[in-house]
Amino acid sequence: MKSVKFYRKPELVNPCLVTAWPGVGNVALIAATYLKDKLKAEELGEIDPSGFFDLGGIFVKDNLVETPKFPEGKFFYWDSEGEGKDLIIFLAEAQPAFGSYEYANMVLDVAQKFEVKRVYTLAAALTEYHPDQPRVLGAASSPELLEELRKFGVVLAGDFFIAGLNGLLLGVAAERGVEAVCLLGETVKYAAKMANPRAALSVLTVLTELLGVEIDMAELEEFAEGTDKQIRQLGNEMKKEFLQNFTRPIWEREEPEENG
Repeated sequence: MKSVKFYRKPELVNPCLVTAWPGVGNVALIAATYLKDKLKAEELGEIDPSGFFDLGGIFVKDNLVETPKFPEGKFFYWDSEGEGKDLIIFLAEAQPAFGSYEYANMVLDVAQKFEVKRVYTLAAALTEYHPDQPRVLGAASSPELLEELRKFGVVLAGDFFIAGLNGLLLGVAAERGVEAVCLLGETVKYAAKMANPRAALSVLTVLTELLGVEIDMAELEEFAEGTDKQIRQLGNEMKKEFLQNFTRPIWEREEPEENG
């Protein structure tokens, strides 16, 4: 039977929920994991994953077979002690292979058990270029929330689609009358499979301002600087390959035939 196992039941005051799954550039997972680590959030519980995933094999270590392992989905909590908003952070190793709607509802069941009034999901917004400072796009469950996001410099881009649990959880929250916000960091298409801590940094900067939480971003900034170089190098290599394969020097082109 699908269930949630709790390790403890803390008393939280008006907490917010922040959720993250692997996705494009791992923007969400990088940002939420960094937040969890810096706040030293403690384990709260986990979802039984066995009903949401179908395993395709097992790992072998030193020639010995390991037992099957399902992707974990764990809740963490942080008590601000009055210095910000108490938090519940949900981090998952993978998005469910099936039963996504039920999975999203289980996450919301935990949130409402602790009287969460607002849910944040994080994601990536694909762009054609690699921005030096990625913008943060936003979506929310009410016009009032959109105005709040606008005050923090979030770009309201109109009509778009949010794939996976990052989007589905917003809809489930809206069904339940829970405030829901998604923050999306700009991520260049050609490096969508690479980790993008720069986009995660942009998202986390806005998120912490909304939450009234202060954390040291220095390590994430250092990570972003190193990755920026790799992404630019990849972009340069792709341009070079395009020029080599799809263009011809002018001296190799045939002269046009003259008429008359």
